[in-house]
Amino acid sequence: MHESTQAWTEWLKQNGSRLMLYARQQTRCEADAEDVLQMALVKTWKTHDRAPDDKVVSLAFTNIRRCAIDLARSNQRRSIREDFAVREMGESVSWFELPDDDESRMLQVAMAKVPEKFREVLTLKIWGELTFQQIGDTLDISANTAASRYRYGLETLRKYLKQDSEVPNR
Repeated sequence: MHESTQAWTEWLKQNGSRLMLYARQQTRCEADAEDVLQMALVKTWKTHDRAPDDKVVSLAFTNIRRCAIDLARSNQRRSIREDFAVREMGESVSWFELPDDDESRMLQVAMAKVPEKFREVLTLKIWGELTFQQIGDTLDISANTAASRYRYGLETLRKYLKQDSEVPNR
């Protein structure tokens, strides 16, 4: 292992947990904290690519704070764009939230059981409103493969929906 790489590995072992704690405090969820920490570490390494010294910890904390602010601003701008688009379409339900009813929950549970390669095509076709050619281009598969995955996905989804609807109430 290169000497600089080894030094950064040791530095991260010593400081990683406290940097992650700070990232968690700066964000709203664990996934965002992990993303912010990764972005901050890359930024820190790029601006300080030699072996880490005493100033690097402070720089890493600064970068975490800045990355968290950037992420929050980005999320806020995205939310504003989505809200505007929903209002423009006259929709009363957010695009990314299922209504809180039994049928929607049943659909969500059934979709989670569908194998990923079929679920991905179903999502792109039904909710993304893409053609099979567009789906093929997106997933790097042929349009025919996309169409057959769509058919198999629908069959699988119907099977799970039927099973779930036959379960007696307890």
